[in-house]
Amino acid sequence: MGFGTLARFYAEMKDCVFETIEVDMRETFWFDADMCAVLGAILYKLSVYNQVVLTHMQSRVRRVFAKNGFLGHYGHEIIRDDWSTTITYQRFDVEDGRYFFDFINDRFIVRNEMPSMSDGLRGKIRESIFEIFSNSVLHSKTEYGIFSCGQFYPNKQQLRFTIADLGIGIRDCVYRGTGRLMDPELAIRWATQSGNTTKNGGIPGGLGLDLLRQFIDFNDGCIRIVSDAGYWCRSRKRVDLKRLSHAFPGTVVGIAIDTSDQQSYSLAKDIDIGDVL
Repeated sequence: MGFGTLARFYAEMKDCVFETIEVDMRETFWFDADMCAVLGAILYKLSVYNQVVLTHMQSRVRRVFAKNGFLGHYGHEIIRDDWSTTITYQRFDVEDGRYFFDFINDRFIVRNEMPSMSDGLRGKIRESIFEIFSNSVLHSKTEYGIFSCGQFYPNKQQLRFTIADLGIGIRDCVYRGTGRLMDPELAIRWATQSGNTTKNGGIPGGLGLDLLRQFIDFNDGCIRIVSDAGYWCRSRKRVDLKRLSHAFPGTVVGIAIDTSDQQSYSLAKDIDIGDVL
């Protein structure tokens, strides 16, 4: 189930008030676990004025949702993740920055599957991901919190982590800050370019992605951003822009890291001159 499907689901349900919304998943045979951040954000917003129930889940999907803690938010069982492949589904209030910082450090940055890197670079990547959280709080003006989830896929040799908010979105933020009204995918491209910033400081240049983007380029990983009806993806040093048929009610940032990468990474200042003489 991808961004387009989830955005369409929200568009169809967003006007419901004081109803029971049944999410029938009998036709869903696979669901990328990190996308629970996106689904969770949508269901959280819908549940403000409605009751949301998940029904007819396929056993494979149920097991994923139970292992990463997602089902626990909807009255279902949670099962132990014996293989430690999940990064637990979480919702953070906007003032929970310290908890998020500790969470990404303990559950993501220090995972054994991460490519080899210096402590200095590891710290900078941690700061970059925390900056994504901070920007979500700052620019989105969300009242619903920040949602995150991740997953290690051994067969794909990928470690994925996704953050979602339910704020005003990048397109609206750029317009409010600069007066420039752009197509949603072009607004994302503008906001990810180093040096671009809104007048009110709502989006620092590059959305805090500069160092993370450099690492992903070397690693052959991927960064995806969805906001409003815009889709932006950077993979193999190339950017892909698309327009979704329906708008997502906020912003999503997803990171995929190639865990088969055998390179060792460090910041330039971490290199001892004695090692290269």
